[in-house]
Amino acid sequence: MTQVDERDDQAVLRFIERFSSVFTESGMARMPARVFVALLAADSGEMTSAELADLLRVSPAAISGAVRYLTQVGLVSRERETGTRRDIYRVLDDLWYEALFRRDEMLRRMTGPLREGISALGAGTPAGRRISETLMFFEFFHAELPNMLRHWRTYRDERLGAPGSPDRPTEPS
Repeated sequence: MTQVDERDDQAVLRFIERFSSVFTESGMARMPARVFVALLAADSGEMTSAELADLLRVSPAAISGAVRYLTQVGLVSRERETGTRRDIYRVLDDLWYEALFRRDEMLRRMTGPLREGISALGAGTPAGRRISETLMFFEFFHAELPNMLRHWRTYRDERLGAPGSPDRPTEPS
């Protein structure tokens, strides 16, 4: 019997609900949060719509809307199961790195409109100062993120082993 066979299904569902509530409290809609955590909790990191609906006890339509959102924000990929018409939803490898990298690109795209806002509002006005501080934060974050991500990979590799090493647990591909 494997470790997976020994899992308490109710404990897994409680974990999914509890952890997804953290995402919901942080602003993510409830169903995408539940689907995201269910995929994180799957050993393979992937499930079909039917598997997700069965696990979460919801309709396939609810899953469809949730994965549409999760793919749009880059937390999940949608892939066609070979030889079938079924889609498989998968959490991305190096998920948090990729999510931060995508957010950095979004923040970088905001700098042009923020500069326009400062000009339109006036740099010396209260609103202009708020927009200026927002721009400064995004510029600071954009400048610091490459170092932070490099440190993250070093930190991760020290604790889990380098990717592909026998010391490192297998990650879903």
